[in-house]
Amino acid sequence: MSMLTPPGMGGKYRITGDKYPRMRRPSGRRRVVLAVIAATAAVGLIGWGTLQLITVFTGGDKASAAGRASGDCDRGPGARASASPDAAAASRKRLPEPGRIKVNVFNATPRGGLAKDTADELKKRGFAIGKVGNAAKEYDKKVKGPGILLGAKGTADTAIPVLGTQLAGAEHRSDARKGDEVDLIIGTQFKNLAKKADADKALAALAAPEPTPAASDQKNC
Repeated sequence: MSMLTPPGMGGKYRITGDKYPRMRRPSGRRRVVLAVIAATAAVGLIGWGTLQLITVFTGGDKASAAGRASGDCDRGPGARASASPDAAAASRKRLPEPGRIKVNVFNATPRGGLAKDTADELKKRGFAIGKVGNAAKEYDKKVKGPGILLGAKGTADTAIPVLGTQLAGAEHRSDARKGDEVDLIIGTQFKNLAKKADADKALAALAAPEPTPAASDQKNC
């Protein structure tokens, strides 16, 4: 038995001869793998930190968060385009055609023949004509502007705006009457009805107004 054999141990644990096992240092391959992993993690952390710094200084997070919170860019061009025809269609349904508007024409000026001439021109432009004559005493020679368009409250956003396209600067009023008839009371500053081309253009714009973008569509998009 060799002197290197611990007491009480023999057999396969017996060490013979003058050579003995030597302890080897751990393999260098493991250290290389660990070093690569550590380097990769370090590079990733550095990159992430740099991205965060760029985001903070450029305000990217705040801008995107504000956009998401307010829904600024949730609506694409398709959504805005689909809303426009609906608004225009609703407007066209609400406004009556000139032929469905009965207009009474009254002259509140000292000039003769204005009521008849104006009524004849409105008839050519498709309006239905009712009474034609001098204005009532409460308006006679008391209308200083081009004229007054007077009707029931229900005509304030229907018949009166349509008739208003024919006389620029006319005052719009409502009274307690019933029905859809509208009075055109000619005032002292009246010269002529609007030119037909201008009146037609105003009527087309009234029937199909430009859509007004929502506030959320105007911000940050």
